[in-house]
Amino acid sequence: MTARPFPAARLLWLVWLVFLAFPLSEAVAAGGAATALGVLGTLGFAAAYVVGVWQLPGGAGSRTSLVVLALLAGLVLGLVPVIGLGVVSFLPFLQSYGVFVLPRPWCFWWVGVVALGLLAPWLLDPSQGWLVVTLIVVAVGAGTAVGRELTDRGDALRGVSEQLAVTAERERVARDVHDVLGHSLTVVVLKAELAERLVEADPAAARRELGELRDLAREALAEVRATVTGLRAAVLTDELAAARSALEAAGVAARMPDDGGALDPALHPAAAWAVREAVTNVVRHAHATACRVELLPAGVRVLDDGVGLRGSAPGNGLRGLRERVAAVDGLLEVADRPGGGTVLEVLW
Repeated sequence: MTARPFPAARLLWLVWLVFLAFPLSEAVAAGGAATALGVLGTLGFAAAYVVGVWQLPGGAGSRTSLVVLALLAGLVLGLVPVIGLGVVSFLPFLQSYGVFVLPRPWCFWWVGVVALGLLAPWLLDPSQGWLVVTLIVVAVGAGTAVGRELTDRGDALRGVSEQLAVTAERERVARDVHDVLGHSLTVVVLKAELAERLVEADPAAARRELGELRDLAREALAEVRATVTGLRAAVLTDELAAARSALEAAGVAARMPDDGGALDPALHPAAAWAVREAVTNVVRHAHATACRVELLPAGVRVLDDGVGLRGSAPGNGLRGLRERVAAVDGLLEVADRPGGGTVLEVLW
């Protein structure tokens, strides 16, 4: 899991460098060569810490981060003979940095390991009183551990959100391709069968059907391309015209409005998909002789006089249509008509 503190948080971490004034003062008080070594060691710690914090977006467990952590720990241990117990001022820095660069669960163990370093001053020089330092180390350890947990959970949620977005896009493309090809190929088959029947009896009519078949295939190809690129938008007027053509090619009497004037324009795209799916099902499954499309102020209804549902389960097309309708707060109902046939109704 990648731990990536926000840039603002990294800047805040650098503000903490002011607390290195305490080990610097210890180094100055040591005098002689110890002062030089202490100052150089503290400045080296500060430089390594800045470099380490600035490359934290590389993520937990990266080689550079672990090298920096090892360098920081080595500098602290090396300064023990120089400034003595003054090295406890480095413990919050080690905790906070280690929590975000070590992989789980070692990052949380690291908090406890570093905190154990407080035992040394309490045992070696209890008269000084180390309560304030202890509280600071405990607070920093607890705060950074919580921060790491929240950061990891945020990364996990972002990962899930990205996966859901990819899945939703795949479902959209699959649904659109199914709806486009299902309708178009059904009409292609009907046109081809009609042309085949007319080729001997009426060659001119057969040629007209073949010309329409060619145009339909081109339109279907363009629709598929638009669907895959996310540019496909169903137009109600076009779908009504296409539905009339498909029904007539199948020998089904069609009754429907010429445009979508009776319906709220905001509902036209979803209504267009409803008309396409309903008419495709009528042509393919209903064995109907008549089909009627009705547009309401807030809905669309498609009725046929075919064989009805006969207890059949809804297919992928109806499931996809139900998702489209639900996305715009609509309700889809499909049922048998009392007098025979099927009624598909979408209401908002």
